[in-house]
Amino acid sequence: MNEFLTPGDLVRNPQRQDWGLGQVQSVIAGKITVNFEEMGKVVIVGAEVSLVLVNDTQP
Repeated sequence: MNEFLTPGDLVRNPQRQDWGLGQVQSVIAGKITVNFEEMGKVVIVGAEVSLVLVNDTQP
């Protein structure tokens, strides 16, 4: 699923719900940089974590 993410997408990390909502900053060579509300900027290896795309109209 991560291969379809693009900068600007809103996501959640299902393994770390406490990080809150995140916005994808970049997707390069399987590494996804996301800026999360409660954790800040995190680089995620897409092969290890499947981020969940969030519809931006959801609360």
